[in-house]
Amino acid sequence: MVQYSNETIFGTLAYSSFDWGYSEEKVSNLDKFYQELNILLDSLRNQTAYNSSPKKFAAASRVNRDYETAYAFEQCTPDITPKECDDCLKNYVLLIRECCDEAAGVGILRPSCYLCFGTDFNFYNETIVEILKTIASPMPPPLPSPPPPPPGKEDNTTQTVIIVIVPIVVCLILGLCVGIIPRTKKTRKPLEKIENNETSTIKSLQYDFSTIRTATENVSDANKLGQGGFGVVYKGKMPKGIEIAVKRLSKDLGQGDLEFKNEVFLLTRLQHGNLVRLLGFSVEGRERLLIYEWVQNGSLDRFIFDPNKHPYLDWGKHYIIIAGVAKGLLYLHEDSRLRIIHHDLKASNVLLDGEMKPKISDFGMARLFVPKRNSTQN
Repeated sequence: MVQYSNETIFGTLAYSSFDWGYSEEKVSNLDKFYQELNILLDSLRNQTAYNSSPKKFAAASRVNRDYETAYAFEQCTPDITPKECDDCLKNYVLLIRECCDEAAGVGILRPSCYLCFGTDFNFYNETIVEILKTIASPMPPPLPSPPPPPPGKEDNTTQTVIIVIVPIVVCLILGLCVGIIPRTKKTRKPLEKIENNETSTIKSLQYDFSTIRTATENVSDANKLGQGGFGVVYKGKMPKGIEIAVKRLSKDLGQGDLEFKNEVFLLTRLQHGNLVRLLGFSVEGRERLLIYEWVQNGSLDRFIFDPNKHPYLDWGKHYIIIAGVAKGLLYLHEDSRLRIIHHDLKASNVLLDGEMKPKISDFGMARLFVPKRNSTQN
């Protein structure tokens, strides 16, 4: 594992960002597979976190009752404690079932730990793993110093050491290359990589808090557009005249922080004309602000329940709204790289632009979803 940052990272357990990928191939018997896989992952987690090696890694395979072999590899950075390593890897079990249920291969990477398993290929070289375990083992106590060599034999001893050591080092390097290169090719072929360079992507979306406060005239009530379960929405204008909508999450609701993370995580990965676009976010102390594109005509419920605006919704506009919402849902459920269930779709969460085209908003309750496959047995 290679890690770098512009912040202090040594000795710090990092949960903030992660990458994952999964295989398109599905397992044949989900319950049996995960029963055996959990045994394998638990064993590797204990080996990785609590063994005497400073390398903090373990790899193994396990054959289930259907004679299907699962290969797994776990690793932590050596600077975190055994308990932190254990916690980091244990959290992956929940992530696997949430994001990639049924997948025959999954890889998840955080700054502090890494887990990968698969059934369709042995993605690590067993010989190299055994060599690394040997290298990583604690060194035995030093033997007593041998007597100095007789005069004239020192050069011969040095030559002998060089002749023995150099071929060993060369063989190890070649072996590592043989193990690593096929692994790279094989994992990239079956795994669908989900773009999640969270550190760079999320950082680029972060706005200075004072900029947003100025844009909303110090979060003035005069700019208030509405209020939902997790906070208040304000209208704002950026220095170049770009209009924005700013959701200020409530400081008193613990779930508001979860909603904030959920929206940033999902909307930075979803791009569709019928989904509201997240422009960025801002954080200062307990303040959490989400910045969206400005959608001119506001929410659909204002047209449905306002007797003055309702006549404006003729059948042509009804069709545009219904078709647009359906396209947005189809994208979330079928066409996006992430499968998303919105969980809170209602008229107040459907925004209408200047041409009455709908945009689904408010993804704080949304969840990742992996559809189950129906299997029949003769």
